Amino acid sequence: MSFSLDDLPIRDDLRRLTPYGAPQKKVPVALNVNENTHPIPEDVARDIVESVARAVLDVNRYPDREFTTLRDSLAAYLGHDLTRDNIWAANGSNEVIQQLLQAFGGPGRSVLGFPPTYSMHSIIATGTGSRWVEGRRDEGFRISPETAVSEIERTRPDIVFFCGPNNPTGTPLDLATIEAAYDATDGIVFVDEAYAEFMPADQPTALTLLAGRERLVVSRTMSKAFAFAGARVGYLAAHPAVADALRLVRLPYHLSSLTQAAAVAALSHASEMLAMVDDIKAQRDRIVHELTELGYEPWPTWSNFVLFGGVDDPTDVFERLLERGVIVRNLGIPNHLRVSAGTEAETTAFLEVLRDIRLSS
Repeated sequence: MSFSLDDLPIRDDLRRLTPYGAPQKKVPVALNVNENTHPIPEDVARDIVESVARAVLDVNRYPDREFTTLRDSLAAYLGHDLTRDNIWAANGSNEVIQQLLQAFGGPGRSVLGFPPTYSMHSIIATGTGSRWVEGRRDEGFRISPETAVSEIERTRPDIVFFCGPNNPTGTPLDLATIEAAYDATDGIVFVDEAYAEFMPADQPTALTLLAGRERLVVSRTMSKAFAFAGARVGYLAAHPAVADALRLVRLPYHLSSLTQAAAVAALSHASEMLAMVDDIKAQRDRIVHELTELGYEPWPTWSNFVLFGGVDDPTDVFERLLERGVIVRNLGIPNHLRVSAGTEAETTAFLEVLRDIRLSS
């Protein structure tokens, strides 16, 4: 007799759900999960390894529960007069979001999001027993201040989630929208800035809005710009009281001493680590230009990826790219695919294969 998940006494609200499932395939050109595909510079890698090796010598002891040195390093990196008291970190920004929802969401509370957006936002909301509520976007995937306020008034959420630049569309998020949303609610306003480093250099981020807004939370990650996806380090900036709330729900010693050592070492080389960002942005803009020449319809993007329309059969194109050793992301958005900006060689490989597919169709 077979036994499955459905036979377990799992929570009713989790039944029939599916877990996060971005394909993990070993292919020569993997451009499907918005990783930074550039290798870490050798001298930086060596310093990180040496730092981790020193931490291993004390691995018999619990790590600094308050990850003080890491919070100092993150505050210094962000600037904006932030101190360690404004910073919280966890094993990837997804854990940061989970802790935030454990503290401020949960049964009987709701989270307003604006799809299409990062799929883990709704998954984590459900996992914490929070009710996920969908708001509408304006034309071109944007969210105007008026639309944000209208959706907040319509749904009366406890937490409002924004993603700027937005994943999976790359759409910018206007600061005026965040300000209007904050003024329209007494709850938490959360801005996911995972791709902030890929924005135009002269554009202010939501960090500039933190002063005087105690319920505003801005999250970042080291996965993208810092090429640190495998290390799992995410963090947020907010009023110190927010960090106090997260201390109530975090697991003891949740950031290992090895993770802390690796992240601090990487942050000490921030300028070298971020040098690759300009190249990624150049490849992103190249993708937009060449996709347009091929007759596709790429959306404006401030991230390290491009969502493009005009794809008659996304599943067929996805499979044909995969057959040639290139994986992109089929998100289920009709007539669209998404591709991450890789190295120059990876970008060239993607564009050449896609061009062949286009010409043979």
